[in-house]
Amino acid sequence: MHKYNRRLFLKNSSKATLAAGIGMSILPKLASAANNNPYQQQPLPYAYNALEPFIDAITMEIHYSKHAASYAKNLADACLAEKVNTAEISLETLMQNISNYSVKMRNNGGGHYNHEFFWKCMKPGTSSMPSGKILSLINQSFGSFEAFKTQFSDAAKNRFGSGWAWLIQSSDGILKCGSTANQDNPLMDISTLKGKPLLALDVWEHAYYLKYQNKRPDYINNWFNLVDWNFVATQLQ
Repeated sequence: MHKYNRRLFLKNSSKATLAAGIGMSILPKLASAANNNPYQQQPLPYAYNALEPFIDAITMEIHYSKHAASYAKNLADACLAEKVNTAEISLETLMQNISNYSVKMRNNGGGHYNHEFFWKCMKPGTSSMPSGKILSLINQSFGSFEAFKTQFSDAAKNRFGSGWAWLIQSSDGILKCGSTANQDNPLMDISTLKGKPLLALDVWEHAYYLKYQNKRPDYINNWFNLVDWNFVATQLQ
C-alpha cells in the first residue's frame, strides 16, 4: 500500500472507530431518555418473532414500526400544536381530560397509550394461570377464571369494527370487562367504560389479519397464551 494511502486509511479508520465508540455511548442514553418519556414510543420489550406462533413476526413488525409509530408521531405533532407541556402533564392525565382537546389528540393520544400498554400485557412463551390477588379478584368479580375469559372474549368479539377489549378495575375495586371503539380507552373522560386498565387486547384488523384473516375469535383465543399476569397484577390499585 502507498504510504500516503496507508496514512489516509489509518486516519479514516481511527475516525470510524471513534465515531462508533461515540455512537455506542450515546445510544443507551437516548434509549434511557425515551424510557422516561411516556409520550415517546418505547422500545418493544421483545423481538418481533418472540410471540410466535400466536402472533407472527411480520404482523408485530408492521404493528409496532408502522401503526404504533404513527400514533406516537402524530401525538407529538398534536401536543406541539395545542401547546401541551408534556413535562408537566402525564399521559394518563391527558387521557382523563381528553374532551378538552382535538379529535387528533384523542385518536393519537389514545392510540399511543393503548399500544404502549398492550405490548406490556404480553410476554414470550406460554402464559400460566394468574395467581394471588389478581386471581382472587377475578374469582370475586366474575365467579371463576373461565367466566372471566368468556366475558373478556365476548367483549373482544362483539366490538363492531375496530377497537379494544379491556379488563379494568373500577373505583370500588371490582373488576369488569368491556370494550372501547377506535383508539378510546377507559381512562378517557368521554368513555362509557371507565376504570383503571389492567389488561388490553387490540382488535383492530391490523393486529391480526395477516395470520388470522377474518377469524377474530381464533386470534382472541390464541392471544390468551401470551398474557403476562404478573404485569396485570402490578396494575391493581
